[in-house]
Amino acid sequence: MEANARPGRAAVSSRLVLRRRDAVRRWAGEDDRILFAVLVVMTLVAGVLMYVFSGVVVASALMVPLLLTDMMLSPRRVPAMVGIILAVLAVETYFEYLFPEDASFPPRRLVTIGVVVFAAALVLLVSARRNRLGVGGLAGEAMLIDLQDRINRQGRVPPLPVGWYVDLATRSAGGTSFAGDFLVAHRGTVSPSLSLAVVDVSGKGVEAGTRSLLLSGAFGALLASSPAPRFLTAANDYLVAQDWGEGFATAVHLCVNLSNGEFELRSAGHPPAIQFLAGSGRWRVLDEVGGPVLGLVPGAHFPVIRGSLAHHDALLLYTDGLVERPRRDIGQGIDRLIGEAERCVRQGFDGSAEQLVAKLGTSADDCALVVLQRR
Repeated sequence: MEANARPGRAAVSSRLVLRRRDAVRRWAGEDDRILFAVLVVMTLVAGVLMYVFSGVVVASALMVPLLLTDMMLSPRRVPAMVGIILAVLAVETYFEYLFPEDASFPPRRLVTIGVVVFAAALVLLVSARRNRLGVGGLAGEAMLIDLQDRINRQGRVPPLPVGWYVDLATRSAGGTSFAGDFLVAHRGTVSPSLSLAVVDVSGKGVEAGTRSLLLSGAFGALLASSPAPRFLTAANDYLVAQDWGEGFATAVHLCVNLSNGEFELRSAGHPPAIQFLAGSGRWRVLDEVGGPVLGLVPGAHFPVIRGSLAHHDALLLYTDGLVERPRRDIGQGIDRLIGEAERCVRQGFDGSAEQLVAKLGTSADDCALVVLQRR
């Protein structure tokens, strides 16, 4: 009986968590209402100042609460706040120009009023788009920054044992923070292996960034949980299930044994990897036939390329933004990449990825490069 009368620790803990969560939600709602009230007062004060000091304070004073509305209020409160701002503007204009102290009607005041009305329309338009997300202004930007940080963390290569060096660099089209090219990596906990996947999502820049946000998390989980021969197959099945239509991706997957340098390489419609053979001083393009791009062919097969990295050998994995240009064969772009990489052989591969991306990359397309060397 006593056991039934007293709730268990788990139940008490669950109730405390729910209460705290509800308290946070109530506080957030009250905080939004307080901010809304402050903006209303600010708007009314601006309207009074515009009427009393009409020669000094103009309609552009309403731009301050309007900008704060766009930046800080939740989308559901933005239409009401914009309506109050426009109402204050209309009332002030009514009293100012229908009952003027003189007969003057400065055209510049009309221009200022028109600018405020136009800005209010833009705020409403942006708010309608943000309403689909449910957050707006600084909160929405904070979410995007957090997602971008998560992508960057997933793209970090785990620490490698002595004798191995990896370098990577990415650049997005137009210099934005979101790109369709990304890297996921995983180091085996049982066997001394490293898995790398360089992925290029269809599109570029922000257009492809939304899909890369989703795929980077999914592919990172698949890379950690799937055997090497199954990774691209699982990634392809996942993309096919999304039914994106035009949404597809190319990828190259490398799994290397860190104890002896043997590797397996599989490609899904991706530019061929390049291997530097230190023994002969030559470069080898691993251009054997790969599989189709991810997301178009259910049950696709991805042939394997096997090889080995001897001491001082290196592998280059990259996306097409580094070698493809309009009206130029991709082979010429690969030759140029090899030519630039030849300088890294003499100077050392440290920092070479960033140098090559800066030299060969373009603002018209996303690009990524991974350099792996056995030392």
